[in-house]
Amino acid sequence: QVQLVESGGGLVQPGGSLRLSCAASGSIFSIRVMNWYRQAPGKQRELVASITNGGSRNYADSVKGRFTISKDNVENTVYLQMNSLKPEDTAVYYCNLDGVLLTTTWSEYDYWGQGTQVTVSS
Repeated sequence: QVQLVESGGGLVQPGGSLRLSCAASGSIFSIRVMNWYRQAPGKQRELVASITNGGSRNYADSVKGRFTISKDNVENTVYLQMNSLKPEDTAVYYCNLDGVLLTTTWSEYDYWGQGTQVTVSS
């Protein structure tokens, strides 16, 4: 099976930066889309950024120009570089891998990370 490990969350001051990582392990052949979601207390989960197998990127309007999603295909890792952080960015951030093709079954599956807390505060 596939396992996801998220890291990089923490406490940062407004205007600061954090880099989140999500590393997938297992018998992975390819991944269609890698996503970052976030969920703040009392709010619904929001898609923050995504990157396709071909490298196409999309961002929520609230993070455009500040966040950058990237990936390492060799390591099956997706990153979220977060700059100019604002208090409203405070949330639990989850990585999501959509359309993970496994070499063991040659079928596609969907996986979620455990979440990592990002807190932006003075």
